[in-house]
Order: sequence, then structure tokens, then C-alpha cells
Amino acid sequence: MNKKQETEKHKIEAILEGIRRLKGNEIKKIDLTTIDHSECNYFIICHGTSNTHADAIAQSVEETVKEQIGEQVWHKDGYRNAIWILLDYGDIMVHVFQENARKFYNLESLWADAEVINIEETS
Repeated sequence: MNKKQETEKHKIEAILEGIRRLKGNEIKKIDLTTIDHSECNYFIICHGTSNTHADAIAQSVEETVKEQIGEQVWHKDGYRNAIWILLDYGDIMVHVFQENARKFYNLESLWADAEVINIEETS
């Protein structure tokens, strides 16, 4: 594993920890590394039960990544209504949805050629 892959692995672990801290639902990792011309290497997707919950999950991810690896999010969007919050870490994009929006957009099915890894199902 090279240094970039090691850094990416630690970042994913910190993102997942941030989601778990606030009990994000149905966490999935989509591996886009085998897809030509994808905008990043991984999508991490989860959902919350309300706009307040989705907002809190996204904030937890930002805080946990900064705390554990010292990296700030490059770009963020969607906090205003918290239906779909995007956190852009360059090589990793985090999508925190409300459940209905997640079902509607169904990002998992858009990447049919990518490996979708179930990290955690809802307890």
C-alpha cells in the first residue's frame, strides 16, 4: 500500500467514525477506483432520520476527520435544508441524506460498475 492509499484509508476510517458517532443509517462505501474518469475514488453514503440528524452527522464527520487526521473538508454543500449534504474531501465524497431523498436519488444504483460495500445496516 502506497502513502496515498494509506492516507485515503485513514480518511475513510475517520469519516466512518464520524458517521457512527451520530448513528448514521445504512452506511455504504462505493469504490470508484476501477471506473475511468470518475470524479473521486470513493463515495461514502448514509442517511439520517431528519434534517437535524443529517446535519449533526455531517458536522460529526467534519469534526472527526479534522480531529483524527487534521484535514478540513475542501467543499461542503446542503447544510441549509439538510436534505442532502455533500462533503468533498477530494478523493472521497461523503453524502449524508435524509432517508426519502436517499431513496429518490439512489446513488448506489447509478454506479452499476462500481463495487458497493455495505459498512453497516441500520440497527
